[in-house]
Amino acid sequence: MLRALVELVRAPAGLTVPGDVLAGAAAVGDLRVGRAVGLSASSICIYWAGMALNDWADRELDAVERPERPIPSGRVPAQTAFNLAAGLTAGGLVLSALSGGRSTLATSAALAATAWTYDVVAKNTIAGPAVMASARALDVLVGAGAERRRALAPALAVGAHILAVTTLSRGEVHGGTPTPARASLATTAALTLLASTPQPRAPHLRLGWATAAALAGWFARGVVPAQLAAAREPDAAHVRGAVGAGIHGLVPLQAAWVARAGAPRLGAGLALAFPLVKALAKKVSST
Repeated sequence: MLRALVELVRAPAGLTVPGDVLAGAAAVGDLRVGRAVGLSASSICIYWAGMALNDWADRELDAVERPERPIPSGRVPAQTAFNLAAGLTAGGLVLSALSGGRSTLATSAALAATAWTYDVVAKNTIAGPAVMASARALDVLVGAGAERRRALAPALAVGAHILAVTTLSRGEVHGGTPTPARASLATTAALTLLASTPQPRAPHLRLGWATAAALAGWFARGVVPAQLAAAREPDAAHVRGAVGAGIHGLVPLQAAWVARAGAPRLGAGLALAFPLVKALAKKVSST
């Protein structure tokens, strides 16, 4: 049962979540350890809740297209998945309130509401990718607390990447066209350039910029080959590979923004989670 629950919430993919919070926190200069750990745990809970709810909402479709998943295979009852999603959401909100106060709780509540809206209402509509992108952008703003405006740049960067990945993911089962993969490549190029661009009138951030440029290059190296393959041959296997690479690639992208905000050591440390996420994904799928 434990193994099935790990698969249900895509547990290893939760390692891509703390970087959102750290990017927001670094943007506003609030990297207190207790706060960062608490808000990261909060967002992981909400992320896992979204994964469980996703499979609960898709249980009838998965019975046809992905019968090996925990609910259609009978390893996790549908009601258990729903209850887990609700419990993790509640736990995430409590952690947010304890770690960040009212303003942060408000952002976490918006994040949770957006995740539930995506899974239950928007996923299979034209608005689906935008709603998912909004959720990850909100996750960055969770780390910023009351000073959300100062974290808009990393929030938009993460949101743009997830918008491209989610749009591409619509071809995971039956394949698609080259267009979403090409759009992902264009987005990757733009985000790599943006994260590598020095901040004007900020010479004291020179080390952070250099580290950010290196991490942005690592981000591009991690996602571009799979995106190119999907653009050349957009069958289901190549699309799934590009989506998985995109999910994992969040880590060096987040790390680049952390470094760019003036925390190069933290950014470099965060990037070390990238190979771990990729290794764990071989045991438990991130998609």
